[in-house]
Amino acid sequence: MLRDVNSVSDGAADLLVRDAKLLVTCDGDGRELPGGWVAITGGLINTHHHLYQNLTRSCGPAINGSLFSWLAVLYPLWARIDEEAAYLSAWVGLAELALGGCTTTTDHLYIAPRGGGDLWSAEIAAARELGVRFHPARGSLTVSEQDGGLAPDSVVQDDDEVLADSERLRLHTHLAEDPDEDKYCLERYGRRPVEQLEEVGWLTARSWVAHCIYPNEREVTRLGAAGTGVAHCPSSHMLIGGGGFAPVRELRAAGAPVGLVRDGALTAGGTEEKLRLHTAAAARVQGLAA
Repeated sequence: MLRDVNSVSDGAADLLVRDAKLLVTCDGDGRELPGGWVAITGGLINTHHHLYQNLTRSCGPAINGSLFSWLAVLYPLWARIDEEAAYLSAWVGLAELALGGCTTTTDHLYIAPRGGGDLWSAEIAAARELGVRFHPARGSLTVSEQDGGLAPDSVVQDDDEVLADSERLRLHTHLAEDPDEDKYCLERYGRRPVEQLEEVGWLTARSWVAHCIYPNEREVTRLGAAGTGVAHCPSSHMLIGGGGFAPVRELRAAGAPVGLVRDGALTAGGTEEKLRLHTAAAARVQGLAA
């Protein structure tokens, strides 16, 4: 929306809009700002992030590997996170998002190092200080190295601990992010990732999933029919997505809500949300995504 606001003033407000046109912009004291051409965009919404990953941004040994090798390098570092680290990483990440035009975000914090304290409350404290709209997700890890997973024992929790803190919340997880995930799910559960999501009761409109690069046609239809949302992470997919890209057009046609997403600092570089729009558009033009 563009409008020359040189000569119009009507009361004290940050923005005065009439008939879908911007009339006045004011400073914090209600004084009219100098006129000129003004552009207004709505605040962007980010539906997937890992704010704590700001602490290990640009970690050399983790770059350019597969998803599973990337995680194997980083989990031992993340096992040392405490409340102070969670607060500082959230403050930095949320501030960067706000500077890039994002006013509402979630965060997928899924590690709980023993003795680390309440990391979720630390993130919420940072969000309150900054004034962004914040909807944190209560993530979890329940399979450690000794049980065939990738994470050290010190950051996983048992099912009862997780469920006691999650029963009233919406559901969020990674899904179909890497070809190795298909192999792991088939070997461990005898099902593909989307089938396992349904098996545990998460194929529902209460859920939204991150990445979703590798569903097949039948699984796209099932996700859409269930109303399960998808957080599309174009920058992340270019680095550790196994070379794939989420079938955005097919998911939307099937009825799945799809949002454009930031993802963690380790896989998406900077937090400029408008860059994410550019990346998604460029990938589509180059034939990487529908």
